[in-house]
Amino acid sequence: MVIIENKTYDEITIGMSASLERTLTKDDIMMFSVMSGDANPTHFEEESGRKHRVVGHGMWGGSLLSALLGNELPGAGTVYKSQTFDFKTTVALGDVVTATITVTAKNDADKTVFFDCLATNQKGETVFTGIASVFAPQTKQSYEQKILPEMQFRRGHHVFEDLVARCQKLRPVSVAICYPCDEVSLAGPLEAAAQNLIDPILVGPKDKIEATAAQYGLDVSNCRIVDVADSLVAAEKAVALCRSGEAEVLMKGSLHTDEMMREVARKDTGLRTGRRISHVFIMDVPTYPRTLLITDAAVNIYPTLEDKVDILQNAIDLAHVLEIKEPKCAILSAVETVYPKIASTIEAAALCKMADRGQIKGGVLDGPLAFDNAVSEEAAKIKKIVSPVAGKADILLVPDLEAGNMLAKQLSYLADADAAGIVLGGRVPIVLTSRADSAKARLASCAVAVLFARAREANLTIAAQ
Repeated sequence: MVIIENKTYDEITIGMSASLERTLTKDDIMMFSVMSGDANPTHFEEESGRKHRVVGHGMWGGSLLSALLGNELPGAGTVYKSQTFDFKTTVALGDVVTATITVTAKNDADKTVFFDCLATNQKGETVFTGIASVFAPQTKQSYEQKILPEMQFRRGHHVFEDLVARCQKLRPVSVAICYPCDEVSLAGPLEAAAQNLIDPILVGPKDKIEATAAQYGLDVSNCRIVDVADSLVAAEKAVALCRSGEAEVLMKGSLHTDEMMREVARKDTGLRTGRRISHVFIMDVPTYPRTLLITDAAVNIYPTLEDKVDILQNAIDLAHVLEIKEPKCAILSAVETVYPKIASTIEAAALCKMADRGQIKGGVLDGPLAFDNAVSEEAAKIKKIVSPVAGKADILLVPDLEAGNMLAKQLSYLADADAAGIVLGGRVPIVLTSRADSAKARLASCAVAVLFARAREANLTIAAQ
């Protein structure tokens, strides 16, 4: 506990001074930029790799005077009246700045104190000079010095915005929305249509869809509505539209997931292919430097080794669509060594060997890896794991649905991640929305479906040629 006292106007004498020393760091620059909104490139390293002398904001140095006046001389109760600056040189990353204030005059009429201000760097060069005037406190105060909260920087959300922006150059895809009979399931596709991502086909009871639209002020006048009796028939019809090619994407509305997926999985009339159907979460995690794909957290409950081959290949194919050219795939388990009593470690080793033999293509695999060393290079280094994937994973293949679902939701609710999702492996991509999904997540899920559908269309065209 540190007890500090202020100096009242009557205690202050000409010549009194106070100083503090600070080293300019990248975090200082970032924090000041966030607080002030000043994003001048002078203060940041170019992402392109072009190097230049990074300098701090001029007023970062000026803010040191505020700390001196507010904390030390006069201290608590001080109110700024005026401040001037004359900047002599810039402050570069790593420079050590010493700021000093010295009392030069007092005004008894309004209890104003005047200070000469000087800042120098480690070379003895003058950074700035200036004059400050403050209203000094007239009451003595003693107080315990506050312990300020720690701050941590994270990148801003941008992945979903980038996905939607990529779709602006593409032709909208036709989407069969299965039973959109509540506000959330109807507003999402209408927003996607407004942004020219999709052409919605609303499959459900027409009177119920129109009543929902009227209740929530939504406009469905320009949408094609396929009138069916109930959710079971809606699932059957929406799948049929996708199977016939009238719709390029299937989207879940307000019916239960298993109702729709039952129709999707039917052998004769569904959307199955030779590959296992699986779900992929696309995660925008502010504390992680890359887009993170998690699979399978929604469809396959306890997948077999054979299932995992397809689940992983689906995720790799999606990563390519998202412009991750050679995705790094971490096969997760509780430990990072092969342990016979933990089946997922055996399967991880088998998957890696299958990739070596060309049975899984387009990605770099490693496993088993525990979650920490899959996403943290520091954790991998501590455990002496040498791997092209460890600490840099783009895809996380989880052991089962329970693990994946908990992981995705933990990232959403504890790490402020945004999550979009898509089901792959069928004839068309499938958007499985949740009641808890935000409008941004729903829009991003549509964008991913658009990108995947158009990429597959382009590949089929190339193959046909």
